[in-house]
Amino acid sequence: MDGLDSATGRTPQRGVGAGRRVLLYSHDTFGLGHLRRCRAIAQGLTASDPALSALILTGSPIAGRFDFPARTDHVRLPGVVKLPGGDYRSHNLAVDIEETVGLRAAIIDAAAAAFAPDLIIVDKEPMGFRGEMEATLRAARRRGARVVLGVRDVLDEPTALREEWERKGAIAAVETFYDEIWIYGLPEICRPLEGLPLSRRMRARTLYTGYLRREAPGGAELHAPPAPYADYVLVTAGGGGDGAALVDWALSAYETDPGIPWPAVIVYGPFLGAEERAAFERRAEALGERVTTVSFDSRIERLENEARGLVAMGGYNTFCEILSLDKPAVIAPRTQPRLEQLIRAEAAERHGLVRMLHPPRDGAGPAVMAAAIRGLATQPRPSAAPIPGLLSGLETIVARAAPDAAPLDAAHDWSAPAARRAGTTPRDA
Repeated sequence: MDGLDSATGRTPQRGVGAGRRVLLYSHDTFGLGHLRRCRAIAQGLTASDPALSALILTGSPIAGRFDFPARTDHVRLPGVVKLPGGDYRSHNLAVDIEETVGLRAAIIDAAAAAFAPDLIIVDKEPMGFRGEMEATLRAARRRGARVVLGVRDVLDEPTALREEWERKGAIAAVETFYDEIWIYGLPEICRPLEGLPLSRRMRARTLYTGYLRREAPGGAELHAPPAPYADYVLVTAGGGGDGAALVDWALSAYETDPGIPWPAVIVYGPFLGAEERAAFERRAEALGERVTTVSFDSRIERLENEARGLVAMGGYNTFCEILSLDKPAVIAPRTQPRLEQLIRAEAAERHGLVRMLHPPRDGAGPAVMAAAIRGLATQPRPSAAPIPGLLSGLETIVARAAPDAAPLDAAHDWSAPAARRAGTTPRDA
């Protein structure tokens, strides 16, 4: 029965001369981060091989508002939303969450069986949302496809992460189904898997790739700044679902300090609540030409590239864009429901890459934010604190995704940062 797909019982057929195929899973129960990361990886892979096709499985309700790279497409899974108490429900369907997960799992399994990928890259959740990837992972093992777990540079505080992974059966899934783990960052920033009881075998197969480089569209696609601004500060709340506090803080700074020398462009994000958005719009209108607001921009890199500097929460994708576009940035990280952004911001500030604003340390008043915005005039760019291999992520992924990539060598100690500086890339210790 090996090689048969679970949906039809037939062996998947590939066209004559068909190129390589990569399937990327992005569960997307909240925000934009997973989809945007998978999209960046797909772009890097397809750009490196004109015969490669990439298919992204995503639960994002706004996936259709993004343009996708050449030879890349997506399958939209039924959406789920997280409730304030931590439970989930179907986003649109009048069915319970168990039936929604079953439907998502069936779509994933059918898509993977029909697409027959050579490589599967699973973003963050080893078993997928509530185990929905299990059947697909088992089929991939039988078919001989390579399976990789990709994780961002920071997941959570180590004790909380270990409890979460043990509860979800993630450790067993990694040991059973995965060939490699790719960490999209560097150990100088964080070692996200530290403290997890992974086997020696899997630790030897864990690779720090570096961060994923982003580029702003150029030429005719280059976005002109909104309103009459030739020089502005960009405030971005990421997906917006948890960005209200940052928007409020930035608006308060402009309301309190009329002498801030640059206007602000505030991008709310598509998931900011309607009532909060309406209240912010009234405040922005009262500030006149000093503040312009944008609901959502699927190519926010264009706005970031033209900005003097950024004020952001510091999620993974925004951090990659700050580094790639070499922009001075003020990061005000959230601390709920997990410490990911705070851990990243603290480490980045230690290395001179950004400035962090953390109310318990810096205060939370409007003057604090206003001073930080003013400080962008003299704040060094990230390139002033060079770190070898900082933005090598896509190049590393392309190399590891190649069909002739050598197995990761367990005979060396890759955990020390010095290994990368000598021309190699360290692995998680």
